[in-house]
Amino acid sequence: MSRLYKALRQMEKDQGRAADATDESVQSAELLGGVLADPAIELEEAPSAKIDVSPALRFVALTDPRSLGAEKFRALATRLENLRHQRELKCVQISSSVINEGKTLVAANLAATLAKHSDFKVLLVEGDLHRPTLASLLGLTQLPGLSHWWNGREPSIARYVYRLNEMPLWFLGAGIACDQPSQILQSARFAEAFTKLGASFDWIVVDSMPMLPTADANLWSRLVDGMLLVVREGVAPIKAIKNGLAGLDDPKLVGVVFNETSAFDRLDYGDQVVTVPKDGTDTFGSQRKK
Repeated sequence: MSRLYKALRQMEKDQGRAADATDESVQSAELLGGVLADPAIELEEAPSAKIDVSPALRFVALTDPRSLGAEKFRALATRLENLRHQRELKCVQISSSVINEGKTLVAANLAATLAKHSDFKVLLVEGDLHRPTLASLLGLTQLPGLSHWWNGREPSIARYVYRLNEMPLWFLGAGIACDQPSQILQSARFAEAFTKLGASFDWIVVDSMPMLPTADANLWSRLVDGMLLVVREGVAPIKAIKNGLAGLDDPKLVGVVFNETSAFDRLDYGDQVVTVPKDGTDTFGSQRKK
């Protein structure tokens, strides 16, 4: 809950609505009280959506659950579950330094794995409002999403959440692409709605924007507990990775996923590393820092 309090206060500062420190504390407390006063949404009442994913898309958690790739996603899910015994970790942001590094596919596979094999209630969020691709991956491009909620001034965001294939997996899409996602993500209205929604889930996986060239990934970082960074060999320059991380106000990096690596050579960041070989398989390998 301290994460929400800090996020609301920071958003008020950004929007220039706090006249002084006293007013700022009062306004933040009122917003926080409003969040706590409303009950969590009834997930059983959420509409259903059917996804039919082609095996060619490498959504192995659903299309090839016996593959080594799917097994490695289960290992990653277990690693995250163990990690949250040590720290607050419920809402995870999946990002990358630039586009085309595979963050969307990692987010989808991770969310499906958590839902199918751990029996958690999982919310998968299409958080890249500028360039949404997750709905296309799932075949759900016609569903309304965050932009519809924002533009329609709907009081509840819950009506835009859909249960997928009768699994304990729900999806909140981006809707129509936004030219200025920051208007939504830095608003206290969204922070409140997102927190109320999240109270109904065990895990939240957010497919966010890349860290560059915009700073929108930084806005998500205020609302999540941790970030998995996807790095694809041959796509992400080292300078871009460094600049992207340096641009985060409060880096919450809990792990790095190396996508399509030519070998299993590892680069440690903390103690969470995942690698994907470049030989055409869906293999994920993980190693712990010694």
